[in-house]
Amino acid sequence: MLLQTQSLTNHLSLPFPPSKPTPKIQSFNHVKPNPFRRTLFKTLRCSLSAVSEPTQVETKTHSHRPVPAEVSRTIMELVSVGKLSTLTQEGWPLGIGVRFAVDPEGTPVLCLNASNRQFSIDRRSSFHVQLEQSGLRTPQCTILGSIDKPEDRAMLKYLRSVWKKRFGEEVDEDLIYVVSVERVLQLEDFKEVGMWVTSSDYKNAQPDPLRDFAEELVNEINTNNIEDINRFCNIYADLNFQVSEAKLVWVDRLGFDLRLWSPQESIFEVRIPFPRDVTDEKGAKSMFNCMSQLAWEVEKNFHAPDVERVKQVKQIA
Repeated sequence: MLLQTQSLTNHLSLPFPPSKPTPKIQSFNHVKPNPFRRTLFKTLRCSLSAVSEPTQVETKTHSHRPVPAEVSRTIMELVSVGKLSTLTQEGWPLGIGVRFAVDPEGTPVLCLNASNRQFSIDRRSSFHVQLEQSGLRTPQCTILGSIDKPEDRAMLKYLRSVWKKRFGEEVDEDLIYVVSVERVLQLEDFKEVGMWVTSSDYKNAQPDPLRDFAEELVNEINTNNIEDINRFCNIYADLNFQVSEAKLVWVDRLGFDLRLWSPQESIFEVRIPFPRDVTDEKGAKSMFNCMSQLAWEVEKNFHAPDVERVKQVKQIA
């Protein structure tokens, strides 16, 4: 919809082609003012951060990025293997890898055979799940709760359907267990300080609407449109160092994260928000298209640089 304005030529078509300059520039002297640029990109705000080891995460919630409860729900939807940790009847801590599904509130549904059910009588447990993003970052969540065996036959039948939907296979009702969610610890990456999420916030949160195609979109852009990623660094981020390499890490409904390398071998991460929320694959690609076109025009001095730039820096290493 936004790409139909006269000044936005298809710099990134759908699906994305390799990055190329827009050849048709002779019409720029006669184009009408673009309301998309005035209203959306002028208020664009980004956050760039730098963290030296040991890595620290700000405890306040950032705008322009999903809240920890939403991130946790997204991780649980995208991953199907986690680690269940319990105390055995002898009091020893025991962690095992298990497959799982989730119900609409994000409750983990497990299939445990006799050898996996060595937990103590109080059944306190933790369930840890992590998601690798573009090989550069591993957000994770750990659910604290108790492992229980549902007794209601209707509930067991429903949980069987949840399992079949995720794995395409039937499961014996006698093997079904659930982990109640009492609270959740969400971490952005290894060595980061986690954020605690309440049970109600976790259950009421919605997983990110772009989750099912985010990885494919990231790989596509990193492969075919690296020039646009570099332009994003130059136009949407206020950097005090030279970028030798940049890669897209992840994309969600509110924006995307970039990993930056400097010639001094320091690593940084920057968060660049979308001008508005997107809810589907077409909207995400269109937004990248528009932002890439504007960045190209600013870089070539065809458009005034009226975007606000990232100022916060997070050094990874």
